[in-house]
Amino acid sequence: QVQLVESGGGLVQPGGSLRLSCAVSGDMSSINSMSWYRQASGKQREGVSCETTEDGRLHILYVDSVKGRFTSFRDNAKNTVYLEMNNLKSEDTAVYYCATPCGSKYYDPDYWGQGTQVTVSS
Repeated sequence: QVQLVESGGGLVQPGGSLRLSCAVSGDMSSINSMSWYRQASGKQREGVSCETTEDGRLHILYVDSVKGRFTSFRDNAKNTVYLEMNNLKSEDTAVYYCATPCGSKYYDPDYWGQGTQVTVSS
């Protein structure tokens, strides 16, 4: 059983930055795949990033709309995954969730956090 708890959301002005955290229960080093999703009000849930470890190498994919602005990284010693968000735009406003493993169009991740609200507004 894996438990995920997000934090770090809040209100930020356009162009600002936020860092979301996802605390993972258990041995995170055994988790090979972590993802971030978001869901804006009235819209479908969207995958933001997918981090996988294959053959000892780390691979991270981002949705096009956040490439160059968002960075996903982890600290195994702290059992925490982070989403660093820079140059935030109003369209980034959403509830953000961490989840494991990465999902696809055929299946959802097995475990989800409770979500944290990010609001980008002046």
